[in-house]
Amino acid sequence: MPERAPPAVTNPAADRVEAEASERLAPSPEFLARVATVREALVKTVESAARARSSPLVRALVAGSAARGTFLTDRLDIDLFLLFPPELARERLREEGLALGRAVLSNPETRYAEHPYLRGEFEGFRVDAVPGFAVSDPSAPLSPVDRTPFHQEYLSRRETPEIVDQVRLAKQFFRTLGVYGSEARTEGFSGYLVELLVLRFGSLRALLSAARSWRLPVRLAEPGKEPPRLPAEVALILADPVDPHRNVASALSRRNLALVILSAAAYLDRPSGDWFEPRVPAPMPRNDALARIAERASHVTVVVLPRPDLVDDTLYPQLRKAERAIADELARSGFELLGSASVAGRDRVIVALEVAHARRSTVRTQDGPPPGLDRVGHFLGKWTASDAPVLQGPYVRPDGSLAVESRRAEREAEAVVRGFLPRLALGKDLTPRDPTTVEVSALSGAPESPALEEALRDLLGKRLPWLDRT
Repeated sequence: MPERAPPAVTNPAADRVEAEASERLAPSPEFLARVATVREALVKTVESAARARSSPLVRALVAGSAARGTFLTDRLDIDLFLLFPPELARERLREEGLALGRAVLSNPETRYAEHPYLRGEFEGFRVDAVPGFAVSDPSAPLSPVDRTPFHQEYLSRRETPEIVDQVRLAKQFFRTLGVYGSEARTEGFSGYLVELLVLRFGSLRALLSAARSWRLPVRLAEPGKEPPRLPAEVALILADPVDPHRNVASALSRRNLALVILSAAAYLDRPSGDWFEPRVPAPMPRNDALARIAERASHVTVVVLPRPDLVDDTLYPQLRKAERAIADELARSGFELLGSASVAGRDRVIVALEVAHARRSTVRTQDGPPPGLDRVGHFLGKWTASDAPVLQGPYVRPDGSLAVESRRAEREAEAVVRGFLPRLALGKDLTPRDPTTVEVSALSGAPESPALEEALRDLLGKRLPWLDRT
């Protein structure tokens, strides 16, 4: 049963669309049975490997969507959690976790989150083997994955077959919008968040019926029980039922929640199967982008930085910080900023900025003090010197303060960006040690790459994703 009774939502067209989508998304009984067999074999194999090496493993379990059947078949990963005693040193945790992962997985590849984990294969399935601690209190985890067994127990006891079907439907709906996934690059809905929302409202449609009237920020936590220390830009507040001090939706951006709120009304008013058919947004080739900015009579500046050796979840927060810093400084420098976008490629990161004009005005107004202050003499001395780049003034403004209009040395956007980049804080790993590794150019001279095409799509191809499909 859902935690709260869903409101009555009658929509025959949506009934048909959702029934067809649910049937298509449901794994076959044979596939579910195979997944269950592989889960059991995986746990037995790793437990045997732990005994063979006298490992301090406390518990191995498969958790997440693969354990509950809430997965989307074409996105199925099996998450194997290797839980060790809380008193085990972190270095030993990493050592034992990786060793057990290598013992059971083929083609293992080391990945990194807070600490290393392994991605490999087991009987034809992709598996992530993740070490953690077997804690007794989910509100006091020692690593981010320590709450997982408690999440597994909480959801497994509450999810009926009907809820499981609705979870798959909701995941596919959010996936179509491009907001499914809590990775730093996506800033969307984690699988756990989707399951809690469907459990809370009872169905995808009941969730969307509520969401169409939401206003940011959305608070679904009970009054007085909101997680503490929430950031100002929070989008959605939903306390983790196994740890009320944690906001399950902390990774969700306001942009993505706003997209869901708008889509809820659009879908309920005009349901169709397109809402459950994800499509990969097409990148924008440079020539198409040049034609677009010619039509807009605007200008695009591209900054290319070396990519540090970081995983996306660590890199993207820094990249977005760098994008904001460059965009804000460009606007402060006298350019009318129309938009910005950033993307991390394989060996480079891209920041693309659109401004109304390629060149700023020659004139820069310098504010001066009002008469009667000691620094008036310094201001007048500076701006009446023979070599001062004065175009007009000094003069007195209507409000009584002094001003002067000076000549700017740099006018082109690219030259201005090159000038201020060395003094900007771009993120501890993005700030280049060697300034010569940074490329700043107009779009027409920017090196072509898949990352650039993605950034141009995000910068110049903004449009609600369902407008061309419903």
